[in-house]
Amino acid sequence: MDHKEIYLIGKKVVLRDITLDDIKTIYHNTYLANDREHLKWNAPYQEIEPISFDEYLTKEKDSLNKTGTDKIRSKLAIEVDGRLIGRVSWYWVDETTNWLCNGLVIFDSNYWSGGYGTDAFDLWTDYIFCHMDVARVGISTWSGNERMIRLAQRIGMIEEGRIRKARIVNGEYFDSIKMGILREEWEQRKMDLSHVVKE
Repeated sequence: MDHKEIYLIGKKVVLRDITLDDIKTIYHNTYLANDREHLKWNAPYQEIEPISFDEYLTKEKDSLNKTGTDKIRSKLAIEVDGRLIGRVSWYWVDETTNWLCNGLVIFDSNYWSGGYGTDAFDLWTDYIFCHMDVARVGISTWSGNERMIRLAQRIGMIEEGRIRKARIVNGEYFDSIKMGILREEWEQRKMDLSHVVKE
């Protein structure tokens, strides 16, 4: 295995580089699968317009495996027992101030509420802090996405902002929620957890 290939092993999941086969699976889960429950919870909070696979591949080409490079990954696949179940990602809110948001989607709802998302998000947040010079990592979601809010809380994020009635989902107003964790808080959390494991 190339030493620069990303392969992060958690308690329940593996985070790894995205391949062309993964892109095909992600396209299927986004546009064709019977189980597309995940689309109800992710931005842009409205029905997505169908596009061809070639169009999707062009849009997602930066996601493809960058084995052999030192480039910081902006997306990784979530794998369980050799099966792609979702992906993690981050994007700049303001690159000039190193402000980014990270995110997660698990396509197969059979893997919801089983600790897979928490494990993946914990690994992903740690990857960002270890490989990027950022003071904080955060998420942006809507108040109806209680599962994502609880997940963020489980890895130590706190609510930092609430913009009331800023999102419309299915014709109903929801608040926009901003959550985050600072680097020093993340490092303290890791230290506390390592002490618990040793005991």
